[in-house]
Amino acid sequence: MKLLRGEVTKLLFQKRTYVGWVGLLAIPILIVVALDLSSPSSRGGDGGPGGFFVLAAHNGLLVPLAAIGVLTTFLLPLLASMAGSFQLAGEAETGTIKTWLVHPVSRGGVLVSKWVVAVLYLLAGLALVAAGGYLAGVAVFGAHAPALLSGGTVSIAHGLWLTLLAYLFVALAMICVISLAMLLSTFTDSSLTAAIGTLVLVIVMQIVGSFSYFDFLKPYLFTSHLDAWQNLFQGSIDWGPIEKGLLAFVAYIVVSTVAAWYVFRRKDVLV
Repeated sequence: MKLLRGEVTKLLFQKRTYVGWVGLLAIPILIVVALDLSSPSSRGGDGGPGGFFVLAAHNGLLVPLAAIGVLTTFLLPLLASMAGSFQLAGEAETGTIKTWLVHPVSRGGVLVSKWVVAVLYLLAGLALVAAGGYLAGVAVFGAHAPALLSGGTVSIAHGLWLTLLAYLFVALAMICVISLAMLLSTFTDSSLTAAIGTLVLVIVMQIVGSFSYFDFLKPYLFTSHLDAWQNLFQGSIDWGPIEKGLLAFVAYIVVSTVAAWYVFRRKDVLV
């Protein structure tokens, strides 16, 4: 717990922490402003994230869903890769990692505490997206029974529950990115190198998954499951894609974290 408290304290006293949070908070607010100023014909399509844009323009409770539909394409992976990479590589390049390792603490404990703090940073950012989306959306478009992508509506309470599940699903997907970033950060002392490497890896997965030629790889790419949360907002929920996504996320998190622990515990850190 002492390690974790120290990491949380450092997180709260770093300017980049608040820069990332402010950037996330700005997205749902900008979405509300754009929807309020745009014409109905320019608000998106009938399904997917575009469908949520159409629905959010009539119901502020759906703005948080339109926001994560946009964020999962680039900004969330970017922030997750930065959060995960700085925890080890960033402190290695500034020399502060040595401060931890001269104390009687295990490297596994250091790694876990930094992983947990990166996850907390991500969860706080997602909470800000949801809060900003609800406040701005309800203020401009009001709060009504949420409509589903397939038509029909659900109660406000049920809609909030589905939104929470969607956010948890996206959070788990972004924890994959954090875990990959921490793994790459064990191989370098440059946080920028680890962050860019992670982001490039995520983008390559997205590109590969977009070609039908690589359909045989899609089940093994966690990026192929990023949009599975949208199944929660169909009339009849298809849990198959959601379950496959959760399994892929857990597999990536476990493998990446265990590999990061193995490399970090054997890595030479000059004190």
